[in-house]
Amino acid sequence: MTTPTSAPAMGIRDEVATLKRERTITAAVELFYERGYENTTLDSVAERLGVTKPFIYAHFSSKSELLAEICSRGIASAMRAMDGVLALDLPPGGKLAELGRRFVTAVLESQKHIAIFAREEKNLLPQDFERISGMRRDFDRKLGALLAEGVESGEFQVADPALAALAIGGMVSWAYVWYRPNGRLGLPDLAEEMSRLVLAMVQARPAAKAPPRPAPARNRAAAVQRPGRRR
Repeated sequence: MTTPTSAPAMGIRDEVATLKRERTITAAVELFYERGYENTTLDSVAERLGVTKPFIYAHFSSKSELLAEICSRGIASAMRAMDGVLALDLPPGGKLAELGRRFVTAVLESQKHIAIFAREEKNLLPQDFERISGMRRDFDRKLGALLAEGVESGEFQVADPALAALAIGGMVSWAYVWYRPNGRLGLPDLAEEMSRLVLAMVQARPAAKAPPRPAPARNRAAAVQRPGRRR
């Protein structure tokens, strides 16, 4: 029989497990970023955490699984930004402007994760590489579809939406290389400026407003056929 306190206890247990898993990922990110994947062992991750290796094995079966989790986080964050923007009730230009801000933020908040993926993708297991590459292709496909929608509505001037999507993705993703948290622009200001660059790349212009609807015929007739003054 389930006791009244069992559900809260399970919730606390799950929260503790999540916290331990996140601590492991954070330590691995720092070490993979500083030393490289091949020069980092699970022993060194455990040492950084101040625990023994079984602590890590409770959440990750291998170093390669830990690498796959780290590498997938940057693109997963970008996908959440994309899906959130596509759900907005905005014209294509508004969606692209908001995507520029959210995409830049997602990339730079995952700066080390993306750097690790760029350097260490060769060390991913084939199935992990294919899964993460599939996420990237899905992002590019959705961005290309958004650009094509903007071309159709007359908001964007783009000859090849699929190619433009790759160019935008490359420009924003590369920011992980040169961005410095203590640089000239803070993250919100940088995201705003990068969003403007994205819009400039597609020669964005405001959506055309629908022409005013003509008045009903009976109203037009009433306006024209006004009674004259009697003499």
